[in-house]
Amino acid sequence: MSKHVLVTGGAGYIGSHACKALAKAGYVPVTYDSFVTGWRDAVKFGPLEEGELSDRARLDEVFAKWQPVAVMHFAALSLVGESMKDPGKYWRANVLSSLSLIEAACAAGCLNFVFSSTCATYGDQDGVVLDESTRQMPINAYGGSKRAIEDMLRDFGASHGLRAVIFRYFNVAGADPEAEVGEFHRPETHLIPLMLDAIDGRRPALTVFGSDYPTPDGTCVRDYVHVSDLVDAHVLGLKWLEEGKGSEVFCLGSGQGFSVREVIAQSRAVTNREVPILEGERRPGDAAKLVSGSTKALATLGWKPARADLTTMIADAWRWHQSGHYDK
Repeated sequence: MSKHVLVTGGAGYIGSHACKALAKAGYVPVTYDSFVTGWRDAVKFGPLEEGELSDRARLDEVFAKWQPVAVMHFAALSLVGESMKDPGKYWRANVLSSLSLIEAACAAGCLNFVFSSTCATYGDQDGVVLDESTRQMPINAYGGSKRAIEDMLRDFGASHGLRAVIFRYFNVAGADPEAEVGEFHRPETHLIPLMLDAIDGRRPALTVFGSDYPTPDGTCVRDYVHVSDLVDAHVLGLKWLEEGKGSEVFCLGSGQGFSVREVIAQSRAVTNREVPILEGERRPGDAAKLVSGSTKALATLGWKPARADLTTMIADAWRWHQSGHYDK
């Protein structure tokens, strides 16, 4: 009998890669998406159910139809700058919609939940090694909304027996090595695709936001994790829950930090092209440095990233970028 997994945001960047990984692992991913930010072309590894997370009746219908063994919850708004300007939008779209989803899952008896959280819940803690025990002090509504959902999951664990694996991501990068799916946002806000756009002339230049941070070259430092490695961790998290094990929190990162200028230099090496650059001001809500110090996912889940080096991430992203899949 097929095991169905409800994947919210399955038409998005990370969600579509998760659907591919689930299908490869023998599950049937059922994408639930409103297509506010997702793309229909990305739904290719299982059935699609279109709907809003705020639509409880629609969720109940989908849970009854597919009887999933678990939920993988990726659907969210995730632009830090926008969340600083319009926090209400993030509390409504992320927190209230997640409440609707969690209540529907519990009502359907689907008590295994894998949640896409973020290192943005830690805020700006320079000089601190970030791991699962680090105090959460978000500095923007995006990070705040994700922390609230984590709290919500714990509350429903106590009241309904919901078991959740929470993954706090660092910067997700790269694309499916086979270029079936990849990173594509409108508007695009992530460093590597913006940089590749600038390299091949799709935008005039890459803007470097801030060069006076307390980092070695003055630009923000981030920990990058390959999207394919990231979703492999989600499959391991799902299996953890299916084995009847308890709720856990895991950081997912490489443990290495790269500045914006270091990423630019590596992109030059991978593409053998120059990156046109504009110097810009700092963006509100951007932390100077976010790097994972966690080895818990390795020790507990046996997660071993296979594409962890920056060169591979950029090369995979560049291959996807040149494929023209979403160049419409």
